[in-house]
Amino acid sequence: MAASIDDLDRRLIALLRANGRESVVNLAERLGVTRATVNNRIDRLVESGVIIGFSVRVRDVSDPNSVRAIMLINVAGRSTDEVIRGLRGIPEIGALHTTNGQWDLVAEIICDSLGTFDSVLGVIRGIEGIRDSETSILLSSATA
Repeated sequence: MAASIDDLDRRLIALLRANGRESVVNLAERLGVTRATVNNRIDRLVESGVIIGFSVRVRDVSDPNSVRAIMLINVAGRSTDEVIRGLRGIPEIGALHTTNGQWDLVAEIICDSLGTFDSVLGVIRGIEGIRDSETSILLSSATA
């Protein structure tokens, strides 16, 4: 990263991570700085490559009855890019990671019900190029 990051930059990045659509006016108010400062900081962070883009985040289901799971995926041959393209359009996948070892991909899945979860598993397993998968439902979470 070419840019020097200070506390204001870190707080701005944290706010943008929480809501990338937050208005500059709201960001400035929450940070206690002017709109021009926020605009200049965002421009500098983008130009320097600290911020590489803005993306859509699908609503996190915070209902305690929601079904959350981790799916480990093994990809056949060199079809990882095609599999990733197929997985990106599934809104219940909250995050997707490449990894090393036995498994090629890790998908974080969030569903509002077991029925939806079952359907999503079927869609994922039907994607061409997926050789094998293992899914673990997350029963509870602890903070580190």
